Amino acid sequence: MENKLFDRKSLRIKGYDYSTPGAYFITFCTYNRKNTLSRIVGAIHESPELKLTLYGEIVDKIIKNIPSHLNVTVERYIIMPNHVHLIAEIKTQKAVPGRMQVPVKTRSVISKTVGYIKMNASKEIRRQYGDIDVWQRGYYDHVIRNAEDYEKIANYMLENPVRWELDKLYSKA
Repeated sequence: MENKLFDRKSLRIKGYDYSTPGAYFITFCTYNRKNTLSRIVGAIHESPELKLTLYGEIVDKIIKNIPSHLNVTVERYIIMPNHVHLIAEIKTQKAVPGRMQVPVKTRSVISKTVGYIKMNASKEIRRQYGDIDVWQRGYYDHVIRNAEDYEKIANYMLENPVRWELDKLYSKA
């Protein structure tokens, strides 16, 4: 049997300069897509609400702490039952007087952001609840190109709990 791990298609935009600061939509999933981060309560017509689990509360705290560790602002985020969506803005690197500046590659800042969340959440969850797998390997990122793209993604995130409940409803039918 072939090893599919090495047969992955790159999701990067060919020719795009990933060292450019800007806004990025990032998604990453729980291990085996288990519903461990939150649950959705309320009927569809009542605007379903997300209730974080204990794991989700840990992830929430870590996401809120990102700006104090990385040159990243988390504009918006949503912790769904089995995945996290966030819009992160990578700022320009601040110049330090008298120190030579080395450009930071945005791609590595995105990786560091996801890595920061996954590593710290895993560490804290395992410390409190035992040795368990928390995250699926990898993540998805999308370069937000303009205000229209940003609004489309922000609305997608806002409507995600309703879509989740609709998917559940229709999968039972």
